[in-house]
Amino acid sequence: MADEATDLVVFMPLSEFTCADCGGSGDLLVREDDRALCLACADLDHLVFLGSGNAALTRRACKGSMLSAVVVRFSRSRKRYERQGVLVEAAALESAEQQCLADEEARSRRRERDRQRRAEQDEDLVTRMALEIRRLLPRCPPSRAGAIAAHAAVRGSGRVGRSAAGRALDPDALVLAVVAAVRHGDTDYDRLLMAGMARIDARARVQPDIDRVLERWRQAHR
Repeated sequence: MADEATDLVVFMPLSEFTCADCGGSGDLLVREDDRALCLACADLDHLVFLGSGNAALTRRACKGSMLSAVVVRFSRSRKRYERQGVLVEAAALESAEQQCLADEEARSRRRERDRQRRAEQDEDLVTRMALEIRRLLPRCPPSRAGAIAAHAAVRGSGRVGRSAAGRALDPDALVLAVVAAVRHGDTDYDRLLMAGMARIDARARVQPDIDRVLERWRQAHR
């Protein structure tokens, strides 16, 4: 409780208590000269409870409230008082909620702007990557080049298109992306894996097929 020394403290009783003034009870009590008082007798019944969990809301509500109190409860297992929330004026809590809501709306707008910016950047990368694939492999169908670029450039995927070399349109990186697409889409590689063939052996088996596709796509238009 030493860290709460400068705060008005209200307690959540572990069992029912009797107010020393009115003989009533309640969910919270105030200790005054070794007496237990209900909130009404302690002149705190105009305050509202705000549970712990939202630091920004609590900070703003307490700042805006002329009178506030820390609510604690004794933990038998930990043998100490633990903070449960605060009591603040209703108007202060409402104002704090409005401020936090405005902040959340601003953060939401910022997240949407960031999302749109990333989407535009990703779209631009896919377009440039597809054009570069077509430059390296002139006979690669445009739709296929676009699909390969879109797959390779997915943000957060760890694929070659998201590597530094891929984003820089390094030819070797782009060819690796094309090879991977051809391996899965134009050969029996996936079927061989499903049949139980080791990955290295399956790759070796389909490599001639990959080479033939790449050679065909490398030929310039006449």
